[in-house]
Amino acid sequence: MPMLDEEAALPNLVARLSRLDPPPLEVIAVDGGSGDASVLVAEIAGWRVVRCERGRGRQINAGVAAARAEHVVVLHADTLPPRDMVRVIDATLANGRVALAGFTPVIRGRDKTRWGTTAHNFAKTWYAPLLFRPHLFVRGVRLLFGDHAMFFRRDQFLECGGCEDGAMVMEEADLCVRLARFGRVRLLRRTIVTSDRRIAEWGALKANWIYLKVGALWGLGLRNRLERYYPDIR
Repeated sequence: MPMLDEEAALPNLVARLSRLDPPPLEVIAVDGGSGDASVLVAEIAGWRVVRCERGRGRQINAGVAAARAEHVVVLHADTLPPRDMVRVIDATLANGRVALAGFTPVIRGRDKTRWGTTAHNFAKTWYAPLLFRPHLFVRGVRLLFGDHAMFFRRDQFLECGGCEDGAMVMEEADLCVRLARFGRVRLLRRTIVTSDRRIAEWGALKANWIYLKVGALWGLGLRNRLERYYPDIR
């Protein structure tokens, strides 16, 4: 779990992970220099805390390197997995033709479910590779992102070089492309709930425009400082 100043989101995730059946082998929180009580909350929960320089690509690499399990899931602090997440991951990766997979996110806040953005989020996993990586699309590759709770085999992640260390955004899409050498990238028809905090801050139209712009720039190879278009929202 790459985290940075997630004190507000962590209690719900701590409660959800404590109810997973079966439980995970371990939970690793990779902190990128939080200035709040994120590390303390993680330690009280019994999670293993790894510290490294800020950057989602760098933090994911550090977490996978530290992991002891064969299967690894990258879970964001504002995303709540289904209770049988571990069983779903093991069953999916039992198929050797699947290199990476993720859940279907439902974007939800305290008062509403963002069905429009949820639908766009689903659609872009299909149209993004079709537009920008059609040769991979026909091989069964879909582009997944952080709120999909992507999972994969640790040894294949390490073999392909993992995430780009300096990546601040779109590191998940890069990873889909890298892991495609080992097999399919699947979007599961199992839902996972993720926070609407960006939409609540920006509004639905602005949020979807930002998602489109960042994705298009990535697809066109214009990746320098993409994070300036995608500010942190906590």
